[in-house]
Formats: sequence, C-alpha cells, structure tokens
Amino acid sequence: MLPPLKPIAIKERISLAYVEHSRIDVLDGAFVAMSEDGTRTHIPVGSVACLMLEPGTRISHRAVALAARAGTLIVWIGEAGVRLYAAGQPGGARSDRLLYQARLALDDDARLKVVRHMYQLRFGEPPPARRSVEQLRGIEGVRVREMYKRIARRYGVDWKGRKYDPEDWGSSDHVNRCLSAATACLYGVTEAAVLAAGYAPAVGFIHTGKPLSFVYDIADLFKFETVVPVAFRIAAQGREDVERRVRLACRDVFRETKLLARIIPTIEEVLSAGGLEPPKPPEEAVLPAIPIPDGPGDVGHRC
Repeated sequence: MLPPLKPIAIKERISLAYVEHSRIDVLDGAFVAMSEDGTRTHIPVGSVACLMLEPGTRISHRAVALAARAGTLIVWIGEAGVRLYAAGQPGGARSDRLLYQARLALDDDARLKVVRHMYQLRFGEPPPARRSVEQLRGIEGVRVREMYKRIARRYGVDWKGRKYDPEDWGSSDHVNRCLSAATACLYGVTEAAVLAAGYAPAVGFIHTGKPLSFVYDIADLFKFETVVPVAFRIAAQGREDVERRVRLACRDVFRETKLLARIIPTIEEVLSAGGLEPPKPPEEAVLPAIPIPDGPGDVGHRC
C-alpha cells in the first residue's frame, strides 16, 4: 500500500505535460508512460498541474486513481488540443465555494459587478458606466479583435481573423493553428486551477452555457499577456511543427509570468467584487463522519 499523498500546491507545480501514442500505468509506485517500443518515461504526476492525453493514449485505472489522489487534472483532448472530450476530475471539491459561485452567478447585480471587475483587470481601465453584461460582452469583442490585429502587426503576421473548424483541423491557416494550440494550453492549466480551488468550470459570468464557461472567463484575463503573443511569434517563425513549438513556448511563458501562482488569487479577487458573503453552512447540517485531514495543497484538493 502506498502512503497517503499530500497534494502539492498548484503554484508550485509544472504547468502541463502532453502524452500521445503511449500506455500510462503505475509501475512500482511510479507514474509511467510506455511507448510501443517499450521505452518507459516516468512522469512526476504529483508535480504536474494538468496532464493532456492526446489520441493514441491509453491509461489504466490505477494511473487515473493516482492522479486524482495527487490532485492532477487529466484531460482527454483531440489532435493539438483543439477538442476537449473529457476531464478526469469534474466539478469542484468544495461545496461552499460552489454555492458561493452559483449565488454570484444567479444574482444579476452581483454578476454585473464581477463582469465589470473582469473587464477592468483585462483592459486596465474601468468599463463604461450603465452597461449590461451583454453590452460589455459586445464592447469586449470589439477590443479583442483590435488586440489581435495589433499583435499581428507587431510580429509581421498576415492576419485574416480568428477562424477555425474543430471538425477539420487542417483547414485553418497556420496562425489560427498556433492560436488554438496556445489557448488549449492556457485552458488546461486554468481548468486545473479552477478545480483545485473548488469551483465549477461550467458556472461562468461572461461566458455561459458551456462546460468550461468559467475557465474561459478566467483564462481570458491572462490570454493576451501570455499565450497570444507566443502564438503570433511562433507563427512568424515558420510553418513547421508549430503545435509542438507553441506548447514548449507556452510552458516557458507560464513559468516566466508565474501564472499558476496568480490564477487562484485572481479568481478570489474577481468573485469578491460581487459584494456577497460566502454562504454559511446551515445549522442543521451534519458534519462528515470521517473528517478529512488538511493537506498542504490548494483549498479544493482532495486528500
């Protein structure tokens, strides 16, 4: 039997790792990826925030269980990360935070305050007064399109707009393939942080109706300072092997900007702008029969 695992805090982890055409299992207590020729690659699963499994990958029950105990998010994705099929640790791990997030999203005034604070964090200035969420979403869309054009000019890239087809990856130009690969990296680490903090990826404020609405909300706060410039820079350097080069560059920029240490505090700052107090447990609530010991990981990590 393995000793109880104590999750490492998200801010102290490697951002992500990709695995393709391998079989993942636990051998002698180690998390191992085995290729078809028998090569074994040990993966320090407890120090990785998000493990991306691409087509051609198989994973055992023991490996999934170990990743869950270590607080590592496993995501099953399509080629180059353009499609997300499933996540290994769905939903938040803290009911009080889920209820707090849902209460903010269901209160029109609180939701608007959260959206306005997101706008200010993203663009560095207060949003126009007396605007609804829908109006702010439209203003944001215009500004985002202009930001894409400006960054494209900076790197000398021919930009025709954000266009891609998830069903036909090869139909996109190489600039959009770079952007899709880069944003997939950002969404992966953001979802890992959202889940680690105990919130629900689907309960968004600007984005709604999607399994990762809140992930998109939070990732957008960091997108243009991290992965978008990386994608255009890689696109300007050539068309060969762009997805792999984008991933390596994204991991570097995540480390340089200390992204994993910033996501959870930013989530708490954004939600606190709603002006509502987190709900208290009802008086008649029954405490757990077997208390779970506190671990050194982030607040939502299962121990």
